[in-house]
This record gives sequence, structure tokens and C-alpha cells, in this order.
Amino acid sequence: MRGPARPGPRGQRNRRSDNEKGPEVPDGMMPAVVTLPGEIDITNAGNAETQITTALAPGVTIVIADLTKTTFCDSTGLQHLFRADQAAARSGAELRLVVSPGGTVARVLELTGLRRRFAVYPTLEQAAGQPPSG
Repeated sequence: MRGPARPGPRGQRNRRSDNEKGPEVPDGMMPAVVTLPGEIDITNAGNAETQITTALAPGVTIVIADLTKTTFCDSTGLQHLFRADQAAARSGAELRLVVSPGGTVARVLELTGLRRRFAVYPTLEQAAGQPPSG
């Protein structure tokens, strides 16, 4: 099994195919999951970042931000996701994003080049390192 995405050249994480199984989570460890709102913009982006950074409790090594219900994310939202990712790295944790393939958030991440920066997964199960159900 593969481990978590490792930093590539210039500190960028390696891209993971949407069809790849996610990395395994060590036995007994459950990642923290944060479900983000349907829209992330200047009015609530700070709250989204706070939700993620609050989940960075001692001993948490993986925080999963579930954006599968998010249909809009503006540049302020992206900036706050980036800052949350930096906070996770400083605390020794990894931030993983779950984004609906083909959705608007996936497109924004691709167009801005941020898909290469974040660990992005198509399902919560893959992000959590569990085999896909079904």
C-alpha cells in the first residue's frame, strides 16, 4: 500500500490519480473529518479555516476537509484552505481535501494550479485510507 503523498520538487505534493486508493491510516488512528459548507467565500472563509485548524488537536495526523457538497469557492476560500494546509504542516499533520470529480471546486483547483499543492481525493473513503465500499 502507498503512504501519504510525499512532497515532490520544490515542496509540492505528488498528484494522486482519482482512481488510486488512498493511503492507509495506522491502526487505531482515525482522521479528523471537517465538512465544509456549500459555498465558501469572503463571508465565511475564515470560519472554514478555523474549522480545519481546530481539528488539528494533539495526536491528529490527518485532517480531511470534505468539500463534496461545496459548489462554490472563491479566491478568499482558496487562500484560507492554503493557510489551513500550512497550519497542518506546521503541526505535523496532513490536510486532505475531498472534492467531487468534475465539480466546480475541482475545476477551480485545477485552473489555479492548487490541485498540485493539495492532497485531493474523490471520496472520503479514499482520503481516509479505507478501501472504497461497494
